[in-house]
Amino acid sequence: MSFSDDELERYARHIVLPEIGGPGQVSLRQARILVIGAGGLGAPALLYLAAAGAGTLGIVDDDTVSLSNLQRQVIHDTGAVGTLKTQSAATRIAMVNPHVAVERHETRITPENAAGLIAGYDLVLDGSDNFATRYCVSDACFHLRKPLVTGAVGRFDGSLTVLLPFETGADGKPNPTYRCLFPEAPPAGTVPTCAEAGVLGALTGVIGTLMAMEAIKLVTGAGEPLVGRLLLYDALAATFDTIRYAWNPANPLSGKKAAE
Repeated sequence: MSFSDDELERYARHIVLPEIGGPGQVSLRQARILVIGAGGLGAPALLYLAAAGAGTLGIVDDDTVSLSNLQRQVIHDTGAVGTLKTQSAATRIAMVNPHVAVERHETRITPENAAGLIAGYDLVLDGSDNFATRYCVSDACFHLRKPLVTGAVGRFDGSLTVLLPFETGADGKPNPTYRCLFPEAPPAGTVPTCAEAGVLGALTGVIGTLMAMEAIKLVTGAGEPLVGRLLLYDALAATFDTIRYAWNPANPLSGKKAAE
């Protein structure tokens, strides 16, 4: 697959990287990546994936842009208030990189439609803001054997990890699932919403950009993705920590009972 002169210049800083090079850029061009949510995490992830030359970006979001979104959802602007987030994001992506195709899904992802939405993509990024959606997306990705990058933020802290539970780790055991990391959701009402607790806008940029970084690594084969590792970021202390987690044989997806 050849690149135009415009594309060669656009991606020149990638192509000179031995870890990416021409083959990696071709892989990005051929990639179909689905992003769940065009909000605080999805916004920077979409922008950097578009700039990187991801061939097709799917966006799942049924919400419209509000003024309170603009403090952190940098893919949208003041003129987009009141419009669908998928439409606003698609317009901005076209401005960043006209070589990227956008597929809009104006819906909320549910257990009923998750498999149909995810099946047509190579890789999924989950930037949703609730455990029900995260379980739904991670379960569907497990059954469809799709790599998943999932991130979350609090007021001043964030986390992300990469899930490849359909593959086996170096120890011969299955890679962990999302349910190995979080066997159960917190009780209802114990985790305040963004509107209730607030969130530092730039924090979502840090975590969303790291999600794009993990996606690029998965597509190109560069580096070591965050499989079995949960990256934690404390914005106030300016620290990163990594917690290792492993396959739980009691998990309902790939555990011992699931195999029986």
